[in-house]
Amino acid sequence: MRKNGLTYKDAGVDIDAGNALVERIKPAAAKTDRPGTMAGLGGFGALFDLKAAGYADPVLVAATDGVGTKLKLAIETGHFDSVGIDLVAMCVNDLVCQGAEPLFFLDYFATGKLELDQAAAVIEGIAEGCARSGCALIGGETAEMPGMYAPGDFDLAGFSVGAMERGATLPAGVVEGDLLLGLASDGVHSNGYSLVRRIVEASGLTWADECPWGAGTLGAALLTPTRLYVKGAVAAMKGEGLHGLAHITGGGLTENLPRAVPEGLGVTVDLDAWDLPEVFQWLARIGGMDQAELLKTFNSGIGMVAIVDPAHRNEVTAAFESDGHRVIEIGRVTAGEGVTYEGSLS
Repeated sequence: MRKNGLTYKDAGVDIDAGNALVERIKPAAAKTDRPGTMAGLGGFGALFDLKAAGYADPVLVAATDGVGTKLKLAIETGHFDSVGIDLVAMCVNDLVCQGAEPLFFLDYFATGKLELDQAAAVIEGIAEGCARSGCALIGGETAEMPGMYAPGDFDLAGFSVGAMERGATLPAGVVEGDLLLGLASDGVHSNGYSLVRRIVEASGLTWADECPWGAGTLGAALLTPTRLYVKGAVAAMKGEGLHGLAHITGGGLTENLPRAVPEGLGVTVDLDAWDLPEVFQWLARIGGMDQAELLKTFNSGIGMVAIVDPAHRNEVTAAFESDGHRVIEIGRVTAGEGVTYEGSLS
């Protein structure tokens, strides 16, 4: 009698589990539908109609990113519902800085063994992030790769495409005297977590311990997702006076603000204009970080900066406030190069 041959499932890849995941996430993906979406999940590729999205002479803009070692925190705490929002935010917040409206999103989820509840929670978070930013989740890839990842581990990458009418690229028109309007962050967002994890280790606390600066556990506080600035930014771009945007990610204000001003111009930032959030106060104290290191590593409470013509400050502020963002005037564009800080974080 012939013995049964090996199957793909015997090798550690469960096609049925992958199909079950697709069916489970279809309702979440459907909630992200927007003008231009042409088909749901499951095809060999995803289609999007730029004309139906309202564009006459569009230029496409693409961005890709991940969540970094914040994933380790999600895995170690078993809380997976917010890192998908982080993934979307890291891509779409970058797109608006180019002047583009995010249109659609695709994700890549890779693991050694597909755990349905874990994967579904992550991808449902991705769908939530897409819905909050007006971006359609139109496709993705779930890769089950035995031997590539430790049990329970997974990796995430995201890809977003946006569009703008030709000639609408940001930054544009930035001049000396323009205002810097800081948009408050919701915490650490998704950069600097390798250092965060080292600081938590040095503190002697665990993720399950009470948060030193607020309610709930330390792990839950540090999993607060990246804030989405998209709808406010798109509204501001439809008006007048917005000359540039800077997403404050890895490198902090020090590295990201110069990317949004032309050569020959710099920025002056008034550090007394806002209070350093308690999470950063705690990280700086436990980690022994000086101000320069803090400003170059973390967002320090400012997740995005809008560069604005002073004559249009009120309308740009209103566009972001209508989307629920706190807006703080933090400085100006100046002659020179780089970032000059005045005052001190406190």
